[in-house]
Amino acid sequence: MSRLAGKVAIITGAASGQGAVEAKLFAKEGAQVVATDMQEELLQSVVNEIRTEFGDVAIAVKHNVAEESDWIQVVRQAVEKYGKIDILINNAGITGKILALADIDVEEWNKVMNVNALGNLLGIKHVVPEMRKTGQGSIVNISSLAGINGLGGIGAYGASKGATRTLTKGAARDLGPDHIRVNSVHPGFIQTPMISNYTENEEVKKQLISQIPLQYLGNPEDVAFAALFLASDESRFITGEELIIDGGQSIKE
Repeated sequence: MSRLAGKVAIITGAASGQGAVEAKLFAKEGAQVVATDMQEELLQSVVNEIRTEFGDVAIAVKHNVAEESDWIQVVRQAVEKYGKIDILINNAGITGKILALADIDVEEWNKVMNVNALGNLLGIKHVVPEMRKTGQGSIVNISSLAGINGLGGIGAYGASKGATRTLTKGAARDLGPDHIRVNSVHPGFIQTPMISNYTENEEVKKQLISQIPLQYLGNPEDVAFAALFLASDESRFITGEELIIDGGQSIKE
């Protein structure tokens, strides 16, 4: 059974990593997918794969999530192509420079916050009017374990993901009467391009794995299936929640 049959989903950051896996999985489960990213060639390659396997069920849109004008165009193209919007997966994100908080300049701080936090707000702002027209919707914000526990060395990233966490809860309260659900997903160490610079070093990789009770790193599919559940009607009575995908890393000693 197709878990997203008849649904239209916007997925940001879909050119690689978790976003690409989500786009392919959602199409497999019956959704029509509006895949967005700054990396046009990689994004088009993902969409071509989807079309080859599932037919004309996906389009690629170049998209800077920190630019409101880009969001307006993404929503317009989604509605023109598929007639509505049911799902938004706010997946796009950056880590920023490895710096202690005391060493971050305002430009770097704003860069990370604009993509990881403002981008999510703009997405919610611009899809909600379309979701209200259909009387329902599901928004999934991809945050991070760092958004719950904080993270030394890349403090702007942790702060931006913490903002995403609380933004999710506020939006869930605001949009509940519209039957629009808003939830967040908090991955731990996942094998994506975002952490590949760390995991290429075997010693660093071992150190990361040592923090995980399950003793292995997660895959993008682990996050994608969580997003699929929250996007689908299977989670119709879940909103304002944070789903942690970390192999047990956050278990308190």
